[in-house]
Amino acid sequence: MQPDKYNISMLKLSQITDVIERFAPLPLQESYDNAGLIVGNRNMDISGALICLDSTEDVIDEAISKGFNLVIAHHPIVFSGLKKINGKNYVERVVIKAIKNNIAIYAAHTNLDNVRLGVNAKIADKIGLKETKILSPIKNNLKKLVTYCPLKDADTIRQALFHCGAGSIGNYNECSFNAIGYGTFKAGQSTNPHVGKIGEQHKEEEVRIETVFPAHLFSNVIKALNEAHPYQEVAYDIYSIENSNPQTGAGMIGKLEKPMNGIDFLKSLKIMMKTDCIRHSKPLDKMIETIAVCGGAGSFLLKEAINQSADVFITGDFKYHEFFDAEGRIIIADIGHYESEQFTKEIFYDLITTNFPTFAARISEVNTNPINYI
Repeated sequence: MQPDKYNISMLKLSQITDVIERFAPLPLQESYDNAGLIVGNRNMDISGALICLDSTEDVIDEAISKGFNLVIAHHPIVFSGLKKINGKNYVERVVIKAIKNNIAIYAAHTNLDNVRLGVNAKIADKIGLKETKILSPIKNNLKKLVTYCPLKDADTIRQALFHCGAGSIGNYNECSFNAIGYGTFKAGQSTNPHVGKIGEQHKEEEVRIETVFPAHLFSNVIKALNEAHPYQEVAYDIYSIENSNPQTGAGMIGKLEKPMNGIDFLKSLKIMMKTDCIRHSKPLDKMIETIAVCGGAGSFLLKEAINQSADVFITGDFKYHEFFDAEGRIIIADIGHYESEQFTKEIFYDLITTNFPTFAARISEVNTNPINYI
């Protein structure tokens, strides 16, 4: 398989997946999901990446024709376990064809839905929303670190913690609380103390540093603390906190630049989101301004959108009876599952080309939407 004329450099698959997973960490995917590396080996050499929403057979064929051996998709081609792989359905055929042609398949799904600049931010950007925030932030995925160190080492330790992702609260970074006190300890015979003498109680003026971090960064934070701290035995406490994390969660809510008539907004939405059809509930008898969005199937967020006084909720896959739940309080705008997520491909493309400007990444020319309109 030969790379096409645009390919300038080769990468290890792990280099590409590391960039994606720093942006959309795998631990943020929902329990039912199967995001990550579906087919392939992290150490394989990658000639080029083809980006799509669904890794269908046509997409694999396109990758082969371009000389690319990586397909990056939003939806995992393997969602539940495969007990047999004999080509009886499109999932098995895709896996077989990918393996035969040494093509890796990677997916970032609900983990990309659940990050601040992910799928829903892209929708919000396309329709021009301002003052955006996560509609339903994830709860119980924050930790608090408390540690103690000599005054002269405090800044070094704080910067090490901030560098690995600790200390972010909303749109603020490098957040910490610091208090000065003193600590005591007596070094044992087999120790090599940074300060004090073996066998004698030592009193040291110290800084108590407190900072928060997402739970999935636990290992990175502890490693950074231990590497930056001068003490042989580092004292620290980790607390689970119940605060919701404003940087992660489902959906997004924001405001239009200017209020609009409901019907006019729906007409413009159809153009902005490049959809052939919008199924919607009865328009409200008022100007609309606050908009909630959720890429894919988002009916589970309708109550939250109503609770936060959204005028319109944009998503896909609403069922007939669910439209009654609008009850005149909100406009439900079902623009289609594929249509709501189609611009997700741009997120992958921008991530890869920004980090690897000489690497060949292309958005697939295949329309993988299984739904057609007349």
